[in-house]
Amino acid sequence: MIKWILQKIVGSKHQRELKRMRPMVARINRIEESLQSESREAVLSKVEGWQEHLRRYLPLETATKREIEKLDRDKLSEMATSVGERMRALREEFPNLPDRVTPDPESIENAKESFRGIEDRFPELRQKYLEEILPDAFAVVKNAARRLVGQTIDVCDQPLGWDMVHFDVQLFGGIALHRKMIAEMQTGEGKTLVATLPVFLNALTGLGVHVVTV
Repeated sequence: MIKWILQKIVGSKHQRELKRMRPMVARINRIEESLQSESREAVLSKVEGWQEHLRRYLPLETATKREIEKLDRDKLSEMATSVGERMRALREEFPNLPDRVTPDPESIENAKESFRGIEDRFPELRQKYLEEILPDAFAVVKNAARRLVGQTIDVCDQPLGWDMVHFDVQLFGGIALHRKMIAEMQTGEGKTLVATLPVFLNALTGLGVHVVTV
């Protein structure tokens, strides 16, 4: 009886979760409304900025120590520049990283070792950044859907007139999926359209994205 009374007063766990999401959904809609007056290029510029930020958290792809020792001066210089750029991108968050990578095997190896010492923090930092940009990123997806309205696209080699723009229920579903929750939706509520939201957001990382439906 007490549990039933409490649920009536404060709502079930799911109701409370939806209540917490409502300000986020309202914010997404406000941002999307402002994007309607933006050019396509301006919207793409936002996306490229997010990708550029997240690229710093990708694995550092370099040769092995033995391979580096066999490189000529030009290749060493090229590798030092590439590794140095990654260090610079990360130094704001990790000020102890080397401030300079010179074109010699020892300097490159030291930078690689420093990188390995921080990369276990990347999943946490990546997730934090995705949560920060979620309202803007979801607004971009909704805006892209709006810009497609009236156009014909090919789906499985069949022409389809696009007429879908995300409703609030789909924004709720997208937030839930991104936060690793199970989102139950009825037939016709637009599960496929929901998936575009977290897929786009997480694809910005440059890593693989998987959505499971049953």
